[in-house]
Amino acid sequence: MAELYVIGMGPGDAQSLTGTARSALDRAELICGYTLYVELLRPLYPDKETYTTGMTGELARCRYCLEQATLGKTVALVCSGDAGVYGMAGPVLELAPEYPEAKVEIIPGVTAALSGAALLGAPLGHDFCVISLSDRLTDWTIIEKRLRMAARGDFAICLYNPASRHRADYLKRACDILLEELDGATVCGLARRIGREGESFRVLDLNSLCETEADMFTTVFIGSTQTREIAGRMVTPRGYRA
Repeated sequence: MAELYVIGMGPGDAQSLTGTARSALDRAELICGYTLYVELLRPLYPDKETYTTGMTGELARCRYCLEQATLGKTVALVCSGDAGVYGMAGPVLELAPEYPEAKVEIIPGVTAALSGAALLGAPLGHDFCVISLSDRLTDWTIIEKRLRMAARGDFAICLYNPASRHRADYLKRACDILLEELDGATVCGLARRIGREGESFRVLDLNSLCETEADMFTTVFIGSTQTREIAGRMVTPRGYRA
């Protein structure tokens, strides 16, 4: 039985691939994914067969991979970060019962919440929530509710997809909602282009974050009431010192 590996490739650089992910990519005869992600891997596998689709082609991409695995190919479907965090693991497993001959294996990767947190320090040292601001698949009213509940629960919050060309004001909208529940001095952070050329991070407060521009290559962190800025790093204590 041929396999379909659904692989979280982390930020996209070779050093951020886990050993398990690299082994699966080595075994794969066909590498599939969103065009940008496959291009990031091409220097490592210049001679491998590839199949790419753009945004909104996710289900067709997953179905193609399952079809190719059913035909006997060993296939790698790559996702940025972790395959199960806003990735293709879910859609593949939803479709997999239609392709019982394809064996599916999910291979984890380093998601942006973790790699971005490492740049900033330790913003996720205690309980936290991850929320995507993209309303392409989730209604904004649901996103708004989740933001409020996370703030009221005093979680540290990590925001994915904070803005795009068509959603330029979404981070400000989110900050306005959070400011209804949180102090404007709440420690926050930005991590940009994690693991790629131009990588950067910044620690700031919630009031400043509200006026800051972001894009799809930015991951945003909002601290809890316990989060502190320590020597330029963002730290949410677990409570060991107490």
